Amino acid sequence: MKIQLEKVVPGEGQSFRLFSPSLRDHFYWHYHPEYELVYVEATAGIRHVGLHVSSYIESDLVLIGPNIPHLNFDYGLQTEYHQVVVQLKTDFLGDALLHTPELSGVERLFARAAFGLSFGGAVKARVGAELKAMFSLGHFDQLVALLRVFHQLAEEKGDVVQLNEEYTGVKSMLADKVRMSSVYEYIHRRYDRSPDVNEIAAQVHLSTAAFCRYFKRQTRMTFTDFVNQYRIGQAKTLLLQGRSVTEVTFDVGLESLSYFNKLFRRHEGLNPSDFKRRYRDHFTG
Repeated sequence: MKIQLEKVVPGEGQSFRLFSPSLRDHFYWHYHPEYELVYVEATAGIRHVGLHVSSYIESDLVLIGPNIPHLNFDYGLQTEYHQVVVQLKTDFLGDALLHTPELSGVERLFARAAFGLSFGGAVKARVGAELKAMFSLGHFDQLVALLRVFHQLAEEKGDVVQLNEEYTGVKSMLADKVRMSSVYEYIHRRYDRSPDVNEIAAQVHLSTAAFCRYFKRQTRMTFTDFVNQYRIGQAKTLLLQGRSVTEVTFDVGLESLSYFNKLFRRHEGLNPSDFKRRYRDHFTG
């Protein structure tokens, strides 16, 4: 499973691509020289941009800079979801960003996108609605709406998180990420059956000790911590599907209910039952 270069082709008569992909059954670890803005509505999913790995609940809004490897945001989703993706070349406005004072904030926004930016709160809800509405507009109005979206994101100061501490472009990551793709695919297949660090180390032709050092360097987490984070991400989806806490404990490969509760609180700040009650009405109402 090698990292893939995605070829981005704008719509006819357009300077960018606007579409609604559905790839949840595919592990699409990829990059492209275009900027990408992703909005997804789902019960819970995985956010993996560069070296950053985390999960989202209900929805996610992320801006990704050129040549930053990222996983499709709908990977592994088991419930209904809706996704909007905008992809645009770095020069989609020619040199307007350099010579138009009104766009200086957008220029700074694009520079920060090299680290991956996640937006939340009111701006996520507002921009998400505007992105969905763009499909009903003509090409010119879509462009105007997109500029308005980027202006809002550029003005946002509070509900924005930089995902990576350093630049994680594909050139600096390509050799390692070819290997990491195999690791992620292994974890996805085995998270519910006690993934074995010795087994995956052998698969990528490293000793266990060397693999553990490598994995920590790449993800900023131990292999066990990463597996447990992945399990909690899957557990959130299962809980919101109506499964009991006890069922989910075993579904994600854990044998102790007390340990699952402790692990869930550590990651989410509340226990599984409270999480389920908090979000149940949103997804069943």
